[in-house]
Amino acid sequence: MRAWLERGAAVPGGRRGKWLVLAIWLIAVMALGALAGKLGEVQDTSANAFLPRGAESARVNTELEKFRTDELMPAVVVYSGQDALGEDARAKVEADRTAFAKLAAKGEQVSPAIASKDHKALMVVVPLLGEEQADVADTIDRMRDVADAHAPPGLDTQVGGPAASIADAFTVFGSLDGTLMMATGLIVVILLLLTYRSPVLWLFPTLAVAFASVLTQAGTYLFAKYAGLPVDPQSSGVLMVLVFGVGTDYALLLIARYREELHRHEDRHEAMQAALRRSGPAILASAGTVAVGLACLGFATINSSRSMGLVGVIGVICGLLAMITILPALLVIAGRWVFWPLVPRHGAAVRTSRPFWERVGKSVAARPRRSWIASLAVTGALALCSLGLDMGLSQTDWFQTKPESVVAQEKLSAHFPSGAADPATIIVKTSDADEATRAAKATKGVVEVKTVGRTPNGELTQLSAVLEGTPDSEAAKNTVEALREKTDGLVGGTAAQALDKETATARDLKVVVPLVLLVVLLVLVWLLRSLVAPLVLLATVVVSYFAALGTSNLIFENVMDYPGVDWSIPLLGFVFLVALGIDYNIFLMHRVKEEAAVHGHDKGVLTGLVSTGGVITSAGLVLAATFAVFAGLPLVAMAQMGFVVCIGVLIDTFLVRTVMVPALALDLGPRFWAPGALSKVGASGPAPEPSGAVKERELENV
Repeated sequence: MRAWLERGAAVPGGRRGKWLVLAIWLIAVMALGALAGKLGEVQDTSANAFLPRGAESARVNTELEKFRTDELMPAVVVYSGQDALGEDARAKVEADRTAFAKLAAKGEQVSPAIASKDHKALMVVVPLLGEEQADVADTIDRMRDVADAHAPPGLDTQVGGPAASIADAFTVFGSLDGTLMMATGLIVVILLLLTYRSPVLWLFPTLAVAFASVLTQAGTYLFAKYAGLPVDPQSSGVLMVLVFGVGTDYALLLIARYREELHRHEDRHEAMQAALRRSGPAILASAGTVAVGLACLGFATINSSRSMGLVGVIGVICGLLAMITILPALLVIAGRWVFWPLVPRHGAAVRTSRPFWERVGKSVAARPRRSWIASLAVTGALALCSLGLDMGLSQTDWFQTKPESVVAQEKLSAHFPSGAADPATIIVKTSDADEATRAAKATKGVVEVKTVGRTPNGELTQLSAVLEGTPDSEAAKNTVEALREKTDGLVGGTAAQALDKETATARDLKVVVPLVLLVVLLVLVWLLRSLVAPLVLLATVVVSYFAALGTSNLIFENVMDYPGVDWSIPLLGFVFLVALGIDYNIFLMHRVKEEAAVHGHDKGVLTGLVSTGGVITSAGLVLAATFAVFAGLPLVAMAQMGFVVCIGVLIDTFLVRTVMVPALALDLGPRFWAPGALSKVGASGPAPEPSGAVKERELENV
C-alpha cells in the first residue's frame, strides 16, 4: 500500500504529472459531458422502481402489460359541495365530460357521473394514456383548467386518481435535481468561505466536485444503459448531494494536510506528494468504507433502496478520484497564493496551538471514564425516543404541502368508498374468473368487484375490486391479504404495494443491517490492525444512529407534525450514518495511530484529537448541511432522510468523535489497539524504534 501511494502521489503532485492529470480530466469531461446530461433518460419512473423485487404487486404490474398495447391510467375528477349538488353542478359536470372526452385515450370512454350516497359529490373517471409521464402531467394540467373554469359558487373541483398522483410526483421530481444542485452548491461554498477565510481557496474543491459530478452522472448513465444499474429519480437526486458531501470532506482533509506540509517543504510539489502519502490512507479507507457500506444495499429487495446504494457507490468512487487527482493537480498548478491571505510560508512554525481543542482534550483526559459515560447517557436518552416511532406514511402524507391529487383523494374518501378511486387489481386465469369474483365479493372489506378485461389470447382476466379502506390503510392491507388467500390469482394495486413494501422493509432490515456492520468491521480491522478499536468505533456509530433516530422522531412529532416515519428511513438512515459516520472516526484514529506510534498511546490520542479537531468539525458541518437541504424538499420521505442523516452527522461530529471515542480510547489505554502491535506500547512512554514513514516524519519535523 505504501509503495502504491508513493507512486500515486508522484503523479498529481509532480512537475509534469500535474499537467497530465489536468489534461486527462479536461478530455474526460469534454467527452463525457454529453452523457452526463442523458441521466434522466435512463431513470426508471415506473411503479416497480419503488417496489420489492418479485413482489406480487410488481408481478401484477408486469402482467397488466399483456392486457393492452397502450398503458391506461385513470384520472378521477371529484366535484363536491357542502350541500346536495343541484342542477347547476350537474350541468357543469356534463359539460366537463364532453371536454374530457377529447383528452381521454383514443377509443376509451369517459365514465358517467357517479353520485355519492349523500348526494354531496359527483365522480367522473377519465382513462388516459400513461406511457410518458410528461404527457400525463400536461393532460392533467389541462383537465384541471377545464374543471376549474366556470364552476358554480360552492362547487369544489379536484382532479386526482393514479394519473394525477403520477403527474404531481413528476412535477416534484422534474425540478428536484436542479434544486438540490443549486442549494447544495450554495451551502458548500458558504461553508468553505467560512472555513478557509480565503476568497480564492474555496474555488478549488468546488471545481473538483464539479469535475466529479460530470464523471458521476456519465458513469451512472453508462452503467444504467449497458449494465442494468437501477436508477430512479430519488436516487439520482441523492447522488449529487452525496458527491458534494463526501467530496468536500476529502478535500478538507487533503488541503489541511497540504497546508501543514507547505511549512515543511520549500517545493510545493514535494509538499503535495507528502500530503497525499500521509492523508491518502485515511481518505482511501474512508471512501472504501462508505462505498462498501452502500454496496450492501444491493442485497435489499426494494428496488429503490438497491438503486440508492449502488448509485451511491459510483458517486463516492468518482468523488474520491477527483479529490486525489484533479484537486492536488489544480492546487499545485496554482501555487501557495491560493491560501491568501493566510499563505503558509516555508520554515514558518506550523500552528500546533489550537486552544479550543486542547481544552476539550484536557477535559476528556482528566476524567475519561466519566466523559464517555456522560456522553453515552446523553446519546442513550436520545435513542430511547426512537422507541415510539410510528412507521408508515399514507398516500395523503407523502408531500409536505398537499398537491391536488391528495386533496382529491381526501374528498373521495369523505363521500365514496375510500378505495373507489384506486381499486385493487386481481389477475386470474379466465377459467377461474367466475369463482375468483364470487370469492372476492365474499371477502370482508370488499365493496364491489367487476371484470375489467381479458388478454387478447383470452387466457387471463383482470378484475377490479373496490375496497372500503383507503388504499394504504391497515384495513385495506388486511383485505388484500384476505384476497390473496381466497382467490387463486395475483392481487395488486396501491394497497397491495403498501403491504409488499412493509413486508420487504422488515426483511431488508434483518439482512442488510448485519451485513453492513460486518463489512465495516472488517474494513476497520484491516485499517487499524486491531480488534478492540474497530468494535468500539462501530458501537459508537450505532449508538449515534439510534440517538439521531430518536432526536428526529422528537422533531417529526413536535415540530414538523409528521403523522409517521416512512418505511425506508430506518434502513437508509442506518446505512448512510454508519458508512458516513465511521468516516470521522477513521480520520481521527488514523492520525491517533500515527501519533501513538511516536509518542505513546495517551499523548497520541490527545495529539490526534487536537490536530484533526478543526478539519473534522468543518467536514461534519459541510456533510450535515448538504443533507439538511433535503428538509426543504416537498417529499416527506426525502425530508425525513435528510433530517436523520444531518442530525446523526452532527451528533457524531460534536459528541461521539469529540468526547466518547477519545474518552474510551484513554480509558482502555493501550488495550484499545489489542491485539495489534500498538497494544504493547506504553500509555505514555516512548514507542519502539520507529521505522519507515515515522522516521521520515521525525526528520522532516526537525
